[in-house]
Amino acid sequence: MNDVLLKIDDISIEFGGLRAVSNFSCELRKGELMGLIGPNGAGKTTVFNILSGVYASTTGQVLFQDRNGLYREVSKLTPAKLNQIGVSRTFQNIRLFNNLTVEDNVRIALHSSRKQTALDALFRTRRFRIDEARMIDRTGEFLSLFKIEHKKHELARNLPYGEQRKLEIVRALAANPRLLLLDEPAAGMNPQETEDLMKLISFIRKEFNLTILLIEHDMRLVMGICERLMVLEYGKTIAEGLPEEIRRNPAVIKAYLGADAEVGGGNG
Repeated sequence: MNDVLLKIDDISIEFGGLRAVSNFSCELRKGELMGLIGPNGAGKTTVFNILSGVYASTTGQVLFQDRNGLYREVSKLTPAKLNQIGVSRTFQNIRLFNNLTVEDNVRIALHSSRKQTALDALFRTRRFRIDEARMIDRTGEFLSLFKIEHKKHELARNLPYGEQRKLEIVRALAANPRLLLLDEPAAGMNPQETEDLMKLISFIRKEFNLTILLIEHDMRLVMGICERLMVLEYGKTIAEGLPEEIRRNPAVIKAYLGADAEVGGGNG
C-alpha cells in the first residue's frame, strides 16, 4: 500500500436524511492524475468537501499518507490541518483575496512554513526579518515560474479570468501540497484558456511531482489529461476505468446523455 497516497474507504454523508454520497471508495496512487466526473448534483464537490475538511463524512474513513510516510485517518480534520499535512484545493467559484495583490495572495499560502513567532512579528526581530525576506523570495520564485511576476503588484480582482484561475492554482501550490484537489478549474473558460489550463496542469504535475484529483465537466480536458476516471451519479460510483473505457461505458452514457452516444468532445 506504500504507493497509495490517499485511500477513501466506504464514505457516506447525509444532509437532513438525504444521502449526498453513498459508500464511495477510491485509492489514489502517488503521482497519479485522476478525474472524478458525473452529471450536475452527482456528489463530486461533496466528496471534495469531505477530503478538504469542509464536511465530515457520516460513515467511512479517509487515510492519507503524511510527509513522514505514515497513514493517518483524516476525515475529521479541519481544512487548516489538512493543508498543513499536504492537502490543497481550488474551488469551482474562484476564491482569491480580490482586494490584495497577486504577490500577497501567494504569500498568504506560505504562512504554514513561517519560522517566526507572534513576538518576532511584534518586535521586528532578526528572525522576523529573515523570515520575511525568505517569504518574498519564495513568492517571487512561484510568480516567475508561472510567468506572472510582472503582475505581482496588481490586485487579484483586476486579472483576466484565466489568470485568476492560474493564480488560485499557484496559491494552492505555494502551500507545498502532496495532493492537489482541482474543482472544475476550466469552469467559465473559453477554448484557448482551457487549452492553456491543460498545459498548466500537466506542467505542475511534472514540476512538483504531485498527485492530482480533478473534478471537471469539460470532457476534452478530462479525456486529454486524466489517466483514470471515476464516475458518480446520485452519490454512487457507477463506473471506473481508463478514459477510453469510460467514454464507451453504457451506464456513463446514459447518466450524461440518456441516450446511446459516446461521452466526449466538448463540454459535458
